[in-house]
Amino acid sequence: MSNAAPRFSPVPARSELAAALESCRGAFVSVGLFSGMSNVLMLTGAFFMLEIYDRVLPSHSVPTLIGISVLAGVLFSFLGLLDMIRGRLLVRIGAALDETLSGRVYDTIVQLPLKAGNRNDGLQPLRDLDSVRSFLSGLGPIALFDLPWMPIYLVICFMLHFWIGVTALGGAIVLIALTVMTERLTQGPTKAATGFAMSRTAIAETSRRNAEVLLAMGMVGPMRARWNEANRKYLASQQLASDVAGGFGSFSKVLRMMLQSGVLAVGAYLAINQQATGGIIIAGAILAARALAPVDLAIANWRGFVAARQSWQRLTRLLELLPVREQPMALQAPGKSLVVENASAAPPGDNKIVVQDVNLKLESGNGLGIIGPSGSGKSSLARMLVGVWQPVRGKIRLDGAALEQWTPETLGRHIGYLPQDVELLTGTVAQNIARFEPGADPEAVIAAAKAAGVHDLIVNLREGYDTQIGEQGGALSAGQAQRIALARALFGVPFLVVLDEPNSNLDAEGDAALTNAILGVRKRGGIVVVIAHRPSAIAGIDHLLMMNKGRTQALGPKNEILSKVLQRDVPAARSLKVVPEAGGSKP
Repeated sequence: MSNAAPRFSPVPARSELAAALESCRGAFVSVGLFSGMSNVLMLTGAFFMLEIYDRVLPSHSVPTLIGISVLAGVLFSFLGLLDMIRGRLLVRIGAALDETLSGRVYDTIVQLPLKAGNRNDGLQPLRDLDSVRSFLSGLGPIALFDLPWMPIYLVICFMLHFWIGVTALGGAIVLIALTVMTERLTQGPTKAATGFAMSRTAIAETSRRNAEVLLAMGMVGPMRARWNEANRKYLASQQLASDVAGGFGSFSKVLRMMLQSGVLAVGAYLAINQQATGGIIIAGAILAARALAPVDLAIANWRGFVAARQSWQRLTRLLELLPVREQPMALQAPGKSLVVENASAAPPGDNKIVVQDVNLKLESGNGLGIIGPSGSGKSSLARMLVGVWQPVRGKIRLDGAALEQWTPETLGRHIGYLPQDVELLTGTVAQNIARFEPGADPEAVIAAAKAAGVHDLIVNLREGYDTQIGEQGGALSAGQAQRIALARALFGVPFLVVLDEPNSNLDAEGDAALTNAILGVRKRGGIVVVIAHRPSAIAGIDHLLMMNKGRTQALGPKNEILSKVLQRDVPAARSLKVVPEAGGSKP
């Protein structure tokens, strides 16, 4: 059966990042106006010096000196005020961009591993947004707003004298050439440094999360060597980029100083030949330096510009890869059936099919156990049932509606999921059970805990439901974390509950509580799917699906499938190690 394409909104003519910046157009216009006024006021120093040398000194007029000094002081005060306002506007533009896109970027951090796999640094989109925001809030954009005023300053230099203008223009051409060279020579090292930084971060995060294993088995040395190698490559690329940008920055600074001195020398030569006055000499030097200041500032901030541009490109591609979904029409809560229609699955970012052509149907009150050897596709099927993985073909339906007809938030209310690798989130026990739902009903939290048979365990903790479990549930034992995760799966009375090896860390008491929880879901009309390696996990179910190499090997009533497994030497029999249970398969 062919898949209908998910309903996504059309890709806009501009990227989401461009649209977010477009919403700040008024602020950018204001920054442009303030930049124009600032650049006009920056002529104050040059004209002040011109008046001092050409009017005040020849006339020896103290009132004139006082008058132009007061005027210059007022103009410089306005210049400082405008620069302050301009800087604050840019900071707020960066904050507005972050506020507009931070939610989308967070969503991509969650969705990307499910679309492309865990091949890259999962937090890179967040760092990319920070890079773009930091650039917009810094001095880089100021240089871009000031660059258009360079020709105006050069024209004024030509108005003072032709050769002063020629000298300033030559310096500008050299600095622009330096800027182009900086761009070409820093792009590669900066991009390489970003890649090595991602590798270094991934190794460090993996080591942190697996600290117990590394210490217990003497793996710290080899992992340290891997980290040192990644760190060495990162530092080498970073150093190269810094050397190139820093070298050009230093050269441009020296060139500006030389140019200013050169303009003074040209002006002095003109004055000797009575072609210019002392005021023109000083004013020309100030204007030439001011004309080249935006280029110098651009070179100084070029690394930030290159990093922000690369971050912009990555974010644009990422947001286009994971577009915003249209809000589908709200459906009634499912309560009748789960149907798997010829469904096949592949890991995110991989073309290898690990679950192939599975068909099954479960009605309200059914319980299905999935057995089979390791690598047979059981957990992959579970991820497909709860909507974590999208089928590469086929459909998963609840009450006849394909899963993509719900938003993830709405679908999540109808599904309880206990993954094979249990990981609780930093917070209280109650928050974890309530799935961090704001204002969750305490009675619903307690009801879920009782349904999982973990209420008594929780109230015996030091602070009961308000106990902080620590990062990744570090304050709890593996069995306690698994039972609390079971309560989380049962919170909100979901219709479909999928449990992947839910008793891997449980003792006899936990096994009994698990069986009661499964029977409770079935009794209230829900559907339970249990992936099992231990027989106690399937005590409360009535159907079995046996898988091997990603395909259905047998499907039917539990007693019937168990008798086939016990009569034949199949991998599932060795994996499950089941024994006949008294009382049949019916609860």
